[in-house]
Amino acid sequence: MLLSITNRTPDATDLGHLLHKHPARGHEVELAFGKGLVFYSMATAEECTAHLLVEVDPIDLVRSANAKQAGWALGQYVNDRPYAASSFLSVAISRAFGTALNGRCTKRPELVDQPLDLELKLPVVPAGDGAILHKLFEPLGYQVTTRRLALDPAFESWGESCFHELVLRTVQPLHVVLKHLFVLIGALDRAKHYWVGRDEIEKLLAKGEGWLPDHPEKEWIVRRYLKYQTRLAREALERLAPEPEEAEDDGEEPADSGAEPAVEKKISLHDVRLDRVAELVAALHPQSVVDLGCGSGKLICRLLKQTKIPKIVGMDVSSHVLEIAHDHLERIPPFQRLRAEIFLGSLVYRDSRIHGHDVATLVEVIEHLDGDRLDALEEVVFAAAAPRHVMVTTPNREYNVLFEGMKPGTLRHTDHRFEWTRAEFREWADRVAGAHGYEVTYEGLGEEDAAHGAPSQMAIFTRKG
Repeated sequence: MLLSITNRTPDATDLGHLLHKHPARGHEVELAFGKGLVFYSMATAEECTAHLLVEVDPIDLVRSANAKQAGWALGQYVNDRPYAASSFLSVAISRAFGTALNGRCTKRPELVDQPLDLELKLPVVPAGDGAILHKLFEPLGYQVTTRRLALDPAFESWGESCFHELVLRTVQPLHVVLKHLFVLIGALDRAKHYWVGRDEIEKLLAKGEGWLPDHPEKEWIVRRYLKYQTRLAREALERLAPEPEEAEDDGEEPADSGAEPAVEKKISLHDVRLDRVAELVAALHPQSVVDLGCGSGKLICRLLKQTKIPKIVGMDVSSHVLEIAHDHLERIPPFQRLRAEIFLGSLVYRDSRIHGHDVATLVEVIEHLDGDRLDALEEVVFAAAAPRHVMVTTPNREYNVLFEGMKPGTLRHTDHRFEWTRAEFREWADRVAGAHGYEVTYEGLGEEDAAHGAPSQMAIFTRKG
């Protein structure tokens, strides 16, 4: 893996003083997992570029006690550790550029806090669709340029990877920039090579001093850096801000990622829905599935793990929840993940990317749309895309009286525009089926009540002919 730092400030070779590495020589640093090499490709008064090349020994990684990649037996041998920016690079920065990172320069102390015209380049950074890179670095004063890398340039049909080339431009003191890199590279890495304990809180707070408390993605950074260890993250966030934090999440994803309403949690209704939809999809043996309104990707992950469907596509209107979906997909072995694709899109506009699939699923989606947008969804899904099968789930309003603490006439979620009775849902689905050449069947989802039915309801559309 490689980090390149270019200084274009007048007397650019002052970079060598700050890094404590002379531009005329190469410098080798021994690391527990390999070695680091610092060298310069340019050293003039106008421009000076230093490189930190980190060589990770894959044999040592396999032999180490922490080598196992959970969930994939070959993860020890086939992984991104040798080339993708990760916790290995953060450690290498602290070892190779420790004095610069800590804001010390004995020979030229006046340079420490001098803003420099800097460009930083990381050739391979794991970042989903890349949006998170802008969210992390732009608030800190960086001009961010990214280029998504192909899975394999020789096989374009394989599509894009989750890796990006990252170029950052800024005018800031070098020690500030190195602190940003140290923390944010660590936060982007989902598989730190070392144990994360309480000492990591101190390291995070020290390197985040002066910028992390006010960062708009503070909670995301803290939780990712501390590997979603809820107690550690809570303590770090409390120390970053004196006022109490919002209620902690479950350690897996932010609270606004499409989780089920609180009134439904006692019966794990969302899991019931997803499990049943996944079961029905698998029974159809489709070649391709599109999950419309895929949210954080829970149904997609189920289908990847439980079926051999060749192509599974997800679309959602929220870039935020798609970032979470990318995080979830990154936990799945690459040979399975290759079958999935997720992208940003709206269900009220025609989109060729959702055409040509055997099955479409809309799990708890329609109730979030106003009436005119629901009409547009009907046109987009049933008329334009026209998959062979469509599965639609939505809450059953009749069941709401059985939820403890739910006031009469209220809806289960603040974003719901409506909730239908069983008769209302059937009226809508029967009309849609008749208008677009489908047959439709119905079933309840969750524990049935004799008077009020099941808490959720599903319509299964099958195209005639």
